[in-house]
Amino acid sequence: MTDTILDIRDLSLSFGRLRALDGVSLQVQAGETLALLGHNGAGKSTLFKAVLGFLAPEAGSIAIAGHAPGTDAARIAINYLPEVVAFPRSLTGREVLTYFSGLRSAPKTGIADLLERVGLSDAADRAVGTYSKGMRQRLGLAQALIGAPRLLLLDEPTSGLDPVSRHEFYAVIAEAAARGSAVLLSSHGLEEIQTRTDRVAILARGALRAVGTLEDLARQAALPTTIRVTARPGEADQLQTEFGGRRINGCRLEIDCAADAKLALLARIGTRSNVLQDIDVAVPGLDDIYRHHSNQPDEEASA
Repeated sequence: MTDTILDIRDLSLSFGRLRALDGVSLQVQAGETLALLGHNGAGKSTLFKAVLGFLAPEAGSIAIAGHAPGTDAARIAINYLPEVVAFPRSLTGREVLTYFSGLRSAPKTGIADLLERVGLSDAADRAVGTYSKGMRQRLGLAQALIGAPRLLLLDEPTSGLDPVSRHEFYAVIAEAAARGSAVLLSSHGLEEIQTRTDRVAILARGALRAVGTLEDLARQAALPTTIRVTARPGEADQLQTEFGGRRINGCRLEIDCAADAKLALLARIGTRSNVLQDIDVAVPGLDDIYRHHSNQPDEEASA
């Protein structure tokens, strides 16, 4: 039986006449990582605050491991990492984790392992005031992992990290999911989450426009696959006559096709291998999928 850790049903919340969330339904399972995408003002932060119990919904419901937001049981189940972390500058990294372990009644014996997992063992006894932004963010992740939370809420968790640190950061998140935590993270870095999340949810103007795997969302969007053909000198005109498409320069051709027609078209192009220099296939990426779904009209998105 599926273990649903976060269960949001028909959630609506307004600030005056502004509808911040409009009938949002979303579930995250144990061991699953779901990325929440949306432009500034889409409703991501409002949804996080509602899950944390800081904002009361006007309609709908939220359950965290079966408990209402803001209850002691829900607080025990959740750990949260904000986009900008702030710890007392005079405390060491080890002291920060010791303090938060005490707040969560977690054993202190796990602190060394947490510091190792986020790559801060060598800096464990340095004052946080000497840490770089990336180091503070990694310390924040270690704090969020205290007590093996059932739900990890991560708000722009890789903000300010260099590419190597981002890779290591997502490796730690993957470990947490593998141990059974449900992970809900928001991000503007579309490329970095493309291969690091199980599903994607897209918010726009407070409404949930799409949710599913990248394959699901690409199929729903029906975006074309682009086949780029490089012809031998003097052969591009003939190839365009045979296959259509757009001429990019003297020898390159771009041909769009539906995803389910890709193999047949490649087979046809392959029969002209004697006049080809190269073939490249470009499938829709997360940026294309996000743009498509987030720009859908309200009435179409709710259909």
